[in-house]
Amino acid sequence: MRILITGGAGFLGSHLSDRFLGEGHEVIVLDNLITGSLDNIQHHFGNPLFQFIKHDVTNYIHVPGPLDAILHFASPASPKDFHTIPIQILKVNSLGTHNALGLAMTKGARFLLASTSEVYGDPLVHPQPESYWGNVNPIGVRGVYDEAKRFAEALTMAYHRIHGLDTRIVRIFNTYGPRMRLDDGRVIPNYVNQALHGQPLTVYGEGSQTRSFCYVEDEVEGFYRLLFSSENEPVNIGNTDETTMLELAEVVNRLTGNQAGIIFKPLPEDDPKVRKPDITRARTLLGWEAKVNLEQGLQRTIDWFRRNVAALG
Repeated sequence: MRILITGGAGFLGSHLSDRFLGEGHEVIVLDNLITGSLDNIQHHFGNPLFQFIKHDVTNYIHVPGPLDAILHFASPASPKDFHTIPIQILKVNSLGTHNALGLAMTKGARFLLASTSEVYGDPLVHPQPESYWGNVNPIGVRGVYDEAKRFAEALTMAYHRIHGLDTRIVRIFNTYGPRMRLDDGRVIPNYVNQALHGQPLTVYGEGSQTRSFCYVEDEVEGFYRLLFSSENEPVNIGNTDETTMLELAEVVNRLTGNQAGIIFKPLPEDDPKVRKPDITRARTLLGWEAKVNLEQGLQRTIDWFRRNVAALG
């Protein structure tokens, strides 16, 4: 297959490139590098099956030749980005999604949208099934991402219903692993960075809020299976093991040998109190569930961060 990955120089997009190239597919990566990095894909340069195009998908997309699938992963996704580049987030998930869907129509390509568990907001239903409509503050700081992804889902389903486009929607729960931005602002990079610098880990609130962390290798396997399924409705892909932020901090300190301990700060605005996927549909439709446990995944992530933090000095 000949596959286009928007945002393919980012954390998830670059791992997707690895997977598809490893399966013998041709991969074209489209990225404006606003949060992505060429470091994530440079190991593919020189591969005749790989091509990189620097482009902003909020502008018209032209890709010569046929395409069999488009995976739309272009979007900043860090809470830090919600404060610094909110308009770009809104544009890439609206204009960018529209342009990517239009390209899929032109090429007759299958389309996979990278959505997010953030569409559930601060959920009142736990765990979260795909049938839950969410609890989102549309004008809050996080709303620029939450509502942008909700719009992208609505637009994708409209193209499926009205134009008959073959679409997929994956709702991604918290994912971690090598190639996360060192200054990402999400909890695992924050904790690991602080621990490797011998600093106390910053826990917000009492640390009782939960997340369910999925190692990137497992997450990409879910994406791959979804693309090659026949399912058009949204599917949750995430780990069902729920961890409090305080527990996570304690594990990171133990794995890194950090003796600096933990400090507590007030909760950020609209920070979800719980987050855990109901993956009944992923299990039933895709035969998928996460396999890498948190300590295994964290150790691999810490090892990668340690090498890269050392490289940066």
